Amino acid sequence: MYADRLHKAWILPHLSGVREILTPPHNAPSARQSMSGTQPILMQRDPLWRPPTPAWRGSPGSAPVQAASEPVAGDWTAALHEEFEPRPRSERVTRAFNVIVATLMLIVAAPIMLLAAIAIRLTSNGPIFYMQERVGLDRRWNRTRAINERRREDLGGAPFTIYKFRSMRVDAEVNGQAVWAKQNDDRVTPIGKILRASRIDELPQLLNVLRGDMNIVGPRPERPSILIRLREQIAEYPVRQRVKPGITGLAQVSNPYDQTLDDVRRKVKYDLEYMRRQSLLEDIRIMCKTVPVMLLRIGGW
Repeated sequence: MYADRLHKAWILPHLSGVREILTPPHNAPSARQSMSGTQPILMQRDPLWRPPTPAWRGSPGSAPVQAASEPVAGDWTAALHEEFEPRPRSERVTRAFNVIVATLMLIVAAPIMLLAAIAIRLTSNGPIFYMQERVGLDRRWNRTRAINERRREDLGGAPFTIYKFRSMRVDAEVNGQAVWAKQNDDRVTPIGKILRASRIDELPQLLNVLRGDMNIVGPRPERPSILIRLREQIAEYPVRQRVKPGITGLAQVSNPYDQTLDDVRRKVKYDLEYMRRQSLLEDIRIMCKTVPVMLLRIGGW
């Protein structure tokens, strides 16, 4: 008698609460439906996306309620920005490696750089070097590294001045407005075509490596105005700022110059793939692949 009364008064109500937790809502999609199309394509295919932990409304001890609704199509970007981290590596070892390699490359490339400087001076009016503001490493994403960093505006990373051999006319950009380069661009000088095709115009960036603005290998740095536009159109774009930019990279040895937004999206995937597996061995492998790209003018124009 007492056991029956205890069963009805205490055990059954608690079991019904458990049943509410285990029973999915009547309108919840099945596992087969979820895999067949209810989730956005990026959620199904992107290896960076992780489903959020189910949230339950109510305080501990109260009756459980229905689980929170399924994430909307844009929720994966927030999870991506919060959870993705580049593969850990020693900053001191990486810095020492880049300084040594940049110094050796400057010594080896000095005759080529001298010839390039003379050719630019003799064939076109204007300066030999082209200096431009680019956006580098964003330390704000990791708050423990951003304690001493202060910026007046959020450019997506720390701004720095990049050095290149000038390959275009001095008046290539009217009023300083960024214009996307295209194949057979009439703004490129005759000697500039050779420099761009062989990537020799990038050699002065070895000075940026010695200054600590860049690494030899990493995502290519972009101009602030272009970066602001790209991060609005490509959700993953700000993530690539979590490592130092590079002179060459996995995206550069695997693709030609980008001309469209789809080209940039494809390169971002390569950048994130590099960040997942970054190491000194990976950097050496990409450097070795860069040599035939320069000598054989693969992907350059």
